[in-house]
Amino acid sequence: MSIALRHARVRYGPLEALHGVTLVAPAPGLTVLLGRNGSGRTTALRALAGTVPLSAGAVVWDGNDVTRLSAFERARRGLRLVPERRAVFGSLTVAENLELAGADLAPALDAYPQLTPLLPRRAGTLSGGEQRMVALSRALLARARVLLVDEPAQGMSPTVAARTYELLGALDACVVVAEQRLPPGLRQRTGRIVCVHELSRGAVVFSGEAAERTPGRPHRRR
Repeated sequence: MSIALRHARVRYGPLEALHGVTLVAPAPGLTVLLGRNGSGRTTALRALAGTVPLSAGAVVWDGNDVTRLSAFERARRGLRLVPERRAVFGSLTVAENLELAGADLAPALDAYPQLTPLLPRRAGTLSGGEQRMVALSRALLARARVLLVDEPAQGMSPTVAARTYELLGALDACVVVAEQRLPPGLRQRTGRIVCVHELSRGAVVFSGEAAERTPGRPHRRR
């Protein structure tokens, strides 16, 4: 199983954010879309989810062209997107947020025990890192076939961030995350290969394994 962009172009009015991007995220496994703000990494994630339309190219999922499928239809087929902002329902409690994905909250609380005392609190009153834990726990409960996450560890402590990537890397799913920097632990990860696609100014400038990418050095298109 995999999800991919094929020669994808995305426009925001007169500006083109993706310039014919081609990338593949295999499954099960973890793929990182790497790049600075404005690189196109978030747009690529949204294009996979169907929340922004392509002006050219295609989205291919399990060998099928799903470009014309709405974000809702992709979600029905098992795709979940956790955006960088507004990823929780702030007026609902933490428990109510989680119950939207499943009645049994045990897997979510096993993943993030820190949420247990927060269950009765409204999600909008939580810190940024706590809200990320709620959003990710809800996605874990949904048992997605494809999970797309924009900056999963934002606002988390280093320990919780490491735990988050441990959880994401162990899922039996296609997991694609967007990050500004490659988390150090992924470079030395054993077991499953971590794929990296680095974007700059709307184009892919590096594709390969996390262990192949040298920190701090520019990469040419491959």
